[in-house]
Amino acid sequence: MTLFDVYPLFPINIVSGKGCKVYDDKGTEYLDLYGGHAVISIGHAHPVYVKAISEQVAKLGFYSNSIVNTLQEDFATELGKACGYEDYSLFLISSGAEANENALKLASFHNGRKKVLSFKKSFHGRTSAAVKVTDIPSYVAPVNEGLEVVFVDLNDIETVRKELSSKEYSSVIIEGIQGVGGIMLPNDQFIRNLREECTKTETILILDEIQSGYGRSGKFFAHQYAGIKPDIVTVAKGICNGFPMGGIIISPMFKAIHGQLGTTFGGNHLGCAGALAVLTVFKEENLIENALKVGNFLIEELKKIPQIKEVRGRGLMIGLEFEQSVKDIRNKLLFDEKVFTGVAGANIIRLLPPLSLSMSEAEDFIGRLKKCL
Repeated sequence: MTLFDVYPLFPINIVSGKGCKVYDDKGTEYLDLYGGHAVISIGHAHPVYVKAISEQVAKLGFYSNSIVNTLQEDFATELGKACGYEDYSLFLISSGAEANENALKLASFHNGRKKVLSFKKSFHGRTSAAVKVTDIPSYVAPVNEGLEVVFVDLNDIETVRKELSSKEYSSVIIEGIQGVGGIMLPNDQFIRNLREECTKTETILILDEIQSGYGRSGKFFAHQYAGIKPDIVTVAKGICNGFPMGGIIISPMFKAIHGQLGTTFGGNHLGCAGALAVLTVFKEENLIENALKVGNFLIEELKKIPQIKEVRGRGLMIGLEFEQSVKDIRNKLLFDEKVFTGVAGANIIRLLPPLSLSMSEAEDFIGRLKKCL
């Protein structure tokens, strides 16, 4: 059997990692400025995380969601404290796409409406709210039967008002910061106005913080810069430092009904143990504060480089837009300077390093990038 060839692959076999460094099977060291699509939040092979996962898997990796799981309860309590949503509820699933699908369903169950408002260049996984945001056709996903998704321009509050005034929309779904779409930031005032319009029209506001959440922006959630609370927040990626896990943070306005939502692997014992370890490291090592400090430094220094057309982002979620295709620059970074980065479309390099990135590692990256330019 061979692998189904849907991912273009670099000819590099990464076999281990430590902190913000990864190593291939030849022993070559690479600086990791991508963290595997932002999933490595506390650094590779963190000892607190390794200990928690190892001890838990030796006892019990998973059993049915029909039994009491105190690890789920402990994680919900600690997550509520960490993110400031202690009065909300938590439903655990396996991925970001699953989180968004369940959020859209929950909103529709709540108000009985079938339309969803989303934003151009958004990406919500391979879900009913996915949209083509790059020149890669695979980013288009079919709309689920029964849900009609309408896309409008980001930060265009007048069009949003017009659409929501029909009171036909079950929900609005928006990323805290658009990731695949090129590190595009919703305006803080736009987010506040969006919250107001959703409240006025009884439309559920869903904040997709799957990539922009979990401390990456310098706050626990990127939408917290605007000072609002959505009705549902979706999380994944950095929640368990690479172990597949996701969650829906749900407002008290929703009433849980047995059988309303479901999952097979969501909230398993192994994932919860790892996710608790991530929150422990966040607190003990001040990683959110570090993301803000190192991210601000990177953004300011990158803005000084004349070859970069625009630098966008918050914290350690940064986009570098160039006039030309970034393929050659990215290849030079990887093969000559041994730095992993990501992309968004043809002209944007994406930086999503572990939140433990040090100031010296940030300086090191800037030096290596300049060599490639």
